[in-house]
Amino acid sequence: MRQVLTISLPTTVRSHVKTLAASRGFRSVSTYIQYLINLDRELISEAELLASVREARREYKAGKTVRAKSLADLV
Repeated sequence: MRQVLTISLPTTVRSHVKTLAASRGFRSVSTYIQYLINLDRELISEAELLASVREARREYKAGKTVRAKSLADLV
């Protein structure tokens, strides 16, 4: 079931969002906003990124890395 969410935006922002939605081929501003929300779900948080970097550093120090001459060597 769909529900309505109303937000207040300054006129300039509203116009900009409408222009972006149209120029990117979305049927409506609502569809564009749904797309942006779905993109946001795919983003990782800063904490997740830092945890990944820490894990990579641990693996590097433990010698668990592969020295590759090209990307083809990693596949």
